[in-house]
Amino acid sequence: METPQRYIHGAALLATGLLAGAFGYGAANVIPTFGAVPLDVRLTFHTTMMKVNEPIMQSAMALAILTTFGLAIAGRGRVRGLALGAGALALTSLLVTVFGNVPLHARFREWAAGPVPDGYAEVFRRWELFHDLRTLTALAAFALIITIAVVHRPSGR
Repeated sequence: METPQRYIHGAALLATGLLAGAFGYGAANVIPTFGAVPLDVRLTFHTTMMKVNEPIMQSAMALAILTTFGLAIAGRGRVRGLALGAGALALTSLLVTVFGNVPLHARFREWAAGPVPDGYAEVFRRWELFHDLRTLTALAAFALIITIAVVHRPSGR
């Protein structure tokens, strides 16, 4: 890989790795904790965490999208195709978040301030399904960027 492309590739590795790691941590640690605490604790923690988490994670997704598509522009052949795939997966993570998880956060804020409706567990399950989907798409994007590093590594290194 040419030097500028290598820098972009490094940035894409970092961005997609951080995104997959952050979502993976949530799936492996935060969500099981949500299920182990009383409902009022879950709602308080969830709404407080989202105030900080939403702008940070959306920025991380944007960075992953920009760096992967940047790599697609700088790359050629198979590198371009893999980077485009990674960019599409990172974009999918963002879309799932914006149109799936974020609207449900508004409900959780309402519930934390007032009564929790019947059927709330189904809404939590839907949020967790969206989280699983965005975690898998972020992980797949990271895997594609790793594939570029492994398959297209210059010889002699």
